Amino acid sequence: MTSKLQNGTANHTTHTSDILSKDTPIEDLPHINSSNEFILTNPDENHLVPIKKWLQQTFSKKLLLKRIPILSWLPNYDKTSAVSDLIAGITVGLTVIPQGLAYSSIVGVPPQYGLYSSFVGCLVYIIFGSCPETAIGPTAMAAMLTGDAIKGKGPQYATLLCLLTGIVQVLMGLFKFGFLIDFISGPVSSGFISASAIVILTSQMKDILGIQASGDSFVAIWKEVIENIEDTKTWDAVMGFICLIVLLIMRGIGKLKIGPSNKDVPLNRTQKFLNTTFWLIGIARSTIVVVICTYISYYQNRDNENPFTVTGYVPSGFPTIQPPSLHYIEVKNNTVVKYENFFHMVTDLSCGIFAVPLIGLLEDIGVCTAFANGKPVDATQEFIAVGLSNVANSFVQGFPGTGALARSAVNHSSGVKTTFGGFYTGALVISSLFFFTPYFYYIPKPTLAAIIIAASIFMVEYKVVRPMWKAKKSDLVPGIATFIGCLILPFQYGILIGVGINLTSIMYHAARPKISMEKLRSSEGENYLLLKPDRCLMFPSVNYVRHLVTKHSLRQGIPVVIDCTYIYGADYTAATVIKILTEDFASRKQPLFFYNIKPSVGSVIHTLATEEFQVYYDCDEFDEMLRRWRIKRNMQTEDL
Repeated sequence: MTSKLQNGTANHTTHTSDILSKDTPIEDLPHINSSNEFILTNPDENHLVPIKKWLQQTFSKKLLLKRIPILSWLPNYDKTSAVSDLIAGITVGLTVIPQGLAYSSIVGVPPQYGLYSSFVGCLVYIIFGSCPETAIGPTAMAAMLTGDAIKGKGPQYATLLCLLTGIVQVLMGLFKFGFLIDFISGPVSSGFISASAIVILTSQMKDILGIQASGDSFVAIWKEVIENIEDTKTWDAVMGFICLIVLLIMRGIGKLKIGPSNKDVPLNRTQKFLNTTFWLIGIARSTIVVVICTYISYYQNRDNENPFTVTGYVPSGFPTIQPPSLHYIEVKNNTVVKYENFFHMVTDLSCGIFAVPLIGLLEDIGVCTAFANGKPVDATQEFIAVGLSNVANSFVQGFPGTGALARSAVNHSSGVKTTFGGFYTGALVISSLFFFTPYFYYIPKPTLAAIIIAASIFMVEYKVVRPMWKAKKSDLVPGIATFIGCLILPFQYGILIGVGINLTSIMYHAARPKISMEKLRSSEGENYLLLKPDRCLMFPSVNYVRHLVTKHSLRQGIPVVIDCTYIYGADYTAATVIKILTEDFASRKQPLFFYNIKPSVGSVIHTLATEEFQVYYDCDEFDEMLRRWRIKRNMQTEDL
């Protein structure tokens, strides 16, 4: 049979002999699984089989190795891997110590809490982590969100938030809630990260200038900085800006490569030595700057009159291991002036309980993806690993952490082989708590501020604007809205603004499917109108589809075929509207046919379908339906 029907409709025919015969009426459809896989179920099937299968999968050796990855690589751990992990772990440790001290100022807690947050997480990640390069610990974004959530209320709130963050992350992993991260699109993520970088940079201006500024937002901080600019401490400013310049220069030195551009040509000893030296300078730049500035500060500390604002006393030794406090007590002059129970504390943390875990997981998955070399990332395992790290972190008075991209890059470039590199990182941080805390007293605050600013500058994702503009200009809207929202509002609301715009766009497209229209001719010369929706029929879109179908059908006045090839789902509202649509067509004696309906969709529509609901799956069925319609039409004409 050669006809326009074959060219227009039949080319979309699905071979359904394994599912339905062409003579199977719609009312005889078996029960269909509501998923998009359209699996027919057997009513006589033993319902204990799925339970048995679930038990086998849950308690299998394969799942055990997947959920505790250390069991899979530890038996094959060799000396080469141990040496590589040792070098990488110590290198990352030299980076995380000054960063931990610096990030504590973003959170608004004493500096020792930054160190408390830097060792337990990486030890737990050794057991449960799936990405060797990931360096767990405090990050600028996690610290900023934590500081925004606790609003200067102190370590107790930060530690409780760490516990709740870990619990939420573990639950998200166990119950497969990772899809929530998918609602944070690329533009929203870029807008948030860029705004975060600017706010972090802004929050450090007071320390680099040595002035007082208690504002908690971008606008408030700059307002106070400008008002108090006359109080700038000259030596703090000099120290801070010199450190910033030196850090940026050292970062550039770390990228220098000496030798032939052709990678196939081997380097000589001098070139290898210089390249290694440059790399070490770039990697350990924060530690180098802190050590030099601490020595200068210590040397200048005469008669307890230091020209620089210093970090101050940092308690020595291991933190007390204890559960996070579930209540908050503020005591002044041996009198309790404020008491808040657990529920009040949770209420005060507000959206931070969800924003911190979500963004932390987003950051960690980004790190894992960056070093996966195209391999799939086990997001569920990462959720569990990061969550357990934060839960453990809360028992040593730490604040929330996650995978840090910069330190993970250091891990990667240092040649790390397994997650055991975190052991040496944790050991180095613990050693610093026992042996180096007396020297932390003299670390200049402008130096720590410069470290944060030097890292934050490169977080601004300005390079994505141009590709976004070229690809799809409308993607700039949620990105810019998130960026502005995070600058002038609390970060949680800024993210919600961007996500809200994205969801609105998604809902609009879901409610306004595209319908292609084509006028064709059957094998027997009958004209008909072929309409093809491009997506599922759900309650937001069915009335719009009904409106378009009615409009085009009234205009043409010929039989109408709705091609359901791309309709993979339907709901009760869709069934109701299709019932009304078929009745409308029947009332004006205009035939309406449905082509290639999926069994799962058909089972939903059939719940309300009338006898006017006609479905076909191949050309012969369609020709037969048209023939019956012509006979009926001719008989009605003769009666008139």
